[in-house]
Amino acid sequence: MVEIKGLERDRDIKQLFAQLNHEVHKVVVGNDKVIEEMLIALFCGGHILLESVPGTGKTLISRTISRTLDCEFKRVQGTPDLQAKDILGGIYLDEQTGNQTLQKGPIFTNILLMDEINRSPPKTQAALLEAMEEKVVSLGGITHKLPKPFIVLATQNPIEQEGVFSLPEAQLDRFLFKSVIEYPSQEEEIMITKSKLSYEEPAVIFNPPEILIIQREIEETVEVSDSVLEYSVKIVQATRNRREIHSGAGPRASIAFMLAAKTLAFLEGRDYVTANDVRRLAHPILRHRILLYSEYSSMRVTPDDIITKILDSIESPME
Repeated sequence: MVEIKGLERDRDIKQLFAQLNHEVHKVVVGNDKVIEEMLIALFCGGHILLESVPGTGKTLISRTISRTLDCEFKRVQGTPDLQAKDILGGIYLDEQTGNQTLQKGPIFTNILLMDEINRSPPKTQAALLEAMEEKVVSLGGITHKLPKPFIVLATQNPIEQEGVFSLPEAQLDRFLFKSVIEYPSQEEEIMITKSKLSYEEPAVIFNPPEILIIQREIEETVEVSDSVLEYSVKIVQATRNRREIHSGAGPRASIAFMLAAKTLAFLEGRDYVTANDVRRLAHPILRHRILLYSEYSSMRVTPDDIITKILDSIESPME
């Protein structure tokens, strides 16, 4: 087993993650829930679709988390002329030598921020999402593994409707979470403005080898009872039986519940998953996996509204 630098088995994992959260908040004001969801996704190897208007700190949050985890970070701006090779890389001819050279794209990193993914054309989206699913990229007939850990943070603007290519449902399902970054409160905005006058470098709490060991620890040590597993599956299946929902969540959502809930439990220092873990994760796991009938959307009913009703309608197991 790889030696864990700075991380001992007998140390309190909950305290370590509290310290990680503290370091992130040296730079980032608010956004507690989004930061938690990002960390959960990273420690269980999932990807996140971030929805927010411009200027709400997506790049700052992503870059700060990467620094606290000593992970390589790259950003790609989605545009209508963005090609798959601009993300994945390709084989290029060296005009001086006449030889072909391999050039790896920005996807070869630990944390990739794909800004405004819905501005990229469908072929580019498909190439990116295939790499996300397989964790490999084929260049020049050779398959190259992506670095570990590896996650994509893809953003989209909920307001912009012109010049965008909406992600198909099958591609949306590849994301573990859909997280929503909201406008800051007045107090938070004052703190954000003040923070621009000074900068405090966050400390590194974990590094990539440690993250991989923690991922294995989560997989091997955190238990999920049959009653909690059944509870999460009931929630997913309920999305297929609501009159408001045209298309419900598939089995990948049930798998997402187990991966994310085990990680959440571990981050809180537990070796077991509770029904409350499942409830806490229901909205980010399901909101991008259900499609409402247009008449309900026109009445400003949201997926989050329906998810809340589903949670209220299903009895949770005893803790």
